[in-house]
Amino acid sequence: MQTEVLLDRFLTGLAPLDPVAVWAHGSLAGGDYQEGRSDLDLIAVLPSLTPRTVWRLAKAHARLRAEPLSGQLHCTYLTPSADPGRRHLTWAHEELFKRPVTPVTSRELHSFGRVLLGKPPADLLPPVSDRELTDFIVRDQRDFWRPALGNAPLWTRDVWVDGGLLTFARASVTLREGRLISKREALELLPELGAPVEVVEDIRRRRYGEPGPAVENRAVLTRGYLGPAIDELVAAYG
Repeated sequence: MQTEVLLDRFLTGLAPLDPVAVWAHGSLAGGDYQEGRSDLDLIAVLPSLTPRTVWRLAKAHARLRAEPLSGQLHCTYLTPSADPGRRHLTWAHEELFKRPVTPVTSRELHSFGRVLLGKPPADLLPPVSDRELTDFIVRDQRDFWRPALGNAPLWTRDVWVDGGLLTFARASVTLREGRLISKREALELLPELGAPVEVVEDIRRRRYGEPGPAVENRAVLTRGYLGPAIDELVAAYG
């Protein structure tokens, strides 16, 4: 399996930095991973992040660029005492930048994170309260996804259609029931939530089957559904 080969080479490249822990979250940990289609979402905890460490991380990721699936490997780097909510060094989309570890990611790690190396998340990562999780999800829907609907060209791309609908369905369940669900579960739920069935089936084919031609007007259908749906969700839980 190419995924396991890539993970082994990643961990081998990280070994000289003496990682305290390396964890997987997202689909890889939650049982819904589709090789070649899902991202490899990782968190690594290092003893420190000095400028020299950052340089060595950049070199280590550069050496993986020729490996199959390397473009889908995303890893955020923490130190043992770091506040997850701060922006942290991250390798994703084949470049280094900074972003926080969200409450959703932290809850995933505590609930079903896969330990690839070292200590478990409970030993190093603060727990996420239900209030923190709810506040983040409402804020994400209200302040990120809702304004993005005004940028029509974005919604011609698979990543926005898939992300917008699946994130909304997962947000709905977490806010209503307090649990996290997989993308597969979100796809099953979306028609019940009133999402356009043809767009949901398009996502299903691309994630689990054989992709076909994009649904005509899928951007219009997706934006037309998500706008009022997000407004209703935010009004109920905001």
